Amino acid sequence: MTESPMPAIILVEPQMGENIGAAARAMLNFGLTDMRLVAPRDGWPNERATALASRADMVLENAQVFGTTEEAIADLELVYATTARPRDVIKKIATPKAAAIELQEKTAAGTRTGILFGKESVGLSREDVTLADTIITVPLNPDFSSINLAQAVLLVAYEWFQAGDETEPVRMLREERPANKAELSHLFARIEDELESRGYFDPIRSRKDVILRNMRNMFQRFGLMESDIRAFQGIIKGLTMAEKEEAPDDNGDHA
Repeated sequence: MTESPMPAIILVEPQMGENIGAAARAMLNFGLTDMRLVAPRDGWPNERATALASRADMVLENAQVFGTTEEAIADLELVYATTARPRDVIKKIATPKAAAIELQEKTAAGTRTGILFGKESVGLSREDVTLADTIITVPLNPDFSSINLAQAVLLVAYEWFQAGDETEPVRMLREERPANKAELSHLFARIEDELESRGYFDPIRSRKDVILRNMRNMFQRFGLMESDIRAFQGIIKGLTMAEKEEAPDDNGDHA
């Protein structure tokens, strides 16, 4: 079984080697390695790109260089163009998240895909956008909607990775089981006994059941783990032991 093709990241006329290197780093962070460069301004290879790649050298070493955007996308079947603003062309427009979901589906089916990113100063030309099937527009603060080339690559690559990531959004750092009902009941009974022995309920006896019910509901909402129960039991034990040590000795001598 062959691996699904990953999207190609195509930088069209990038102007700064530093941005190419930072883009390579962003790509490798999220498992993308197919970098294509269209007419990089300062030629290729570029030492400044290597300096900013931060160990993503393999992406730069395997980068392909093309003279035109058409040449760079010739083997691709589905192409996206990134732009900070909608263009006056009749094309599908997607957010990075929506595009990433579609990209995962298409690449899983074996479709060869790519994403175009324009030069730092003006972005993609109208001609380049025309070559794409879908436009990716990043929702940004309308009062400050400019992002760096490498930031744009990072953002899109992140959404691509997330769309295929099966990691649970929220999980415990340690493998630990939730407290069972018997452990919870034992904790509630312990708290009730200690409160009762100290006369806590004496002035509010008529409300005891309500107070205990509210307490149980509160602890239930916490989603306590087994270790939490042990911690609470330890706290109660520590408090009661300290209280016993402070109690006056009735067997001692009195003046």
